[in-house]
Amino acid sequence: MLSNCIIGIDWGTTYLRAYLCEIDSSSKSKLLAKKTDRGVSKKILSFEETLFNCIEPWLALYGKIPIILSGQIGSSIGWHEAAYLPCPINPNEIRSELFSFVARGYNISIVPGISCQIDSEYYDVMRGEELQILGWLQLNPKHAKGRYLLCLPGTHTKWVLLNDGKIQLFKTAMTGELFDLLSNQSILIQKQNTPFNKYVFLSGATKTLNSELDEFSHSLFSVRSMQLFSQLDKNDAQSFLSGFLIGSDVRAALNAKQWNISDFDSIEVVGAPHLSDCFSHALAIKGIECTVYDVEKVTLLGFVSLFVNQSNADCIKY
Repeated sequence: MLSNCIIGIDWGTTYLRAYLCEIDSSSKSKLLAKKTDRGVSKKILSFEETLFNCIEPWLALYGKIPIILSGQIGSSIGWHEAAYLPCPINPNEIRSELFSFVARGYNISIVPGISCQIDSEYYDVMRGEELQILGWLQLNPKHAKGRYLLCLPGTHTKWVLLNDGKIQLFKTAMTGELFDLLSNQSILIQKQNTPFNKYVFLSGATKTLNSELDEFSHSLFSVRSMQLFSQLDKNDAQSFLSGFLIGSDVRAALNAKQWNISDFDSIEVVGAPHLSDCFSHALAIKGIECTVYDVEKVTLLGFVSLFVNQSNADCIKY
């Protein structure tokens, strides 16, 4: 049995991504195995059954190693609800606020979420992204100083303003969820899961990036009407819709009054490769540079940093 292994699970709305990691004496981590399963909104079995069906082979090999969950699994629609910690906040503070419980004799911890209040009005929340931000901060000591704007694309895209290592505020766009709903439950898309067409994507992104701010719902129907009049092939409709929605997301970020986009040398993008590329392409239309990071590497750094004190790798406990 390896005593320096951990299981980290990014359990979001759509997917469960489980990682088995080994941590060496210099605080470096090695990914031993990974698995995927259904997200919080897609599950068929109970949360407990889903978890243990996924990781049981690892537990059989390595015994009672630490298990930590992040994402929507800790929300009001998840397994156990973990607290929301208010901004401004340094992501390192989540270490002391883990929600812990026991299931089948195993100690399990859930990472708390983070909340912010936009302009003293409505609230915004995140779950899972705070762990990725924590991991991003570990990538480079320089990240702990200065102002950065992070884009974390996904089911619910987050735009996060950091200042000297603290999350000041963030804004959520339901871009990924809208794409799923409109692709599968609207008249806009007649053929699902078609090959991605980058040029058609850019056409959709350009259309919405250059439109007026209040034209979203009026222009959205063009995805349908363009197909009717042979301006858009039905095989390319999903690519166009993706560009349209991501372009709208990017346009809102460029016009946000909570930050000035010209203050940043680049936008830091942390997401799945395809989504990161799409957001980078959309931002490039407006001349905005991006720095793209490997989301898996960043996520693993976040999990490991919860267990390892940077000055003492022997602090891992169970």
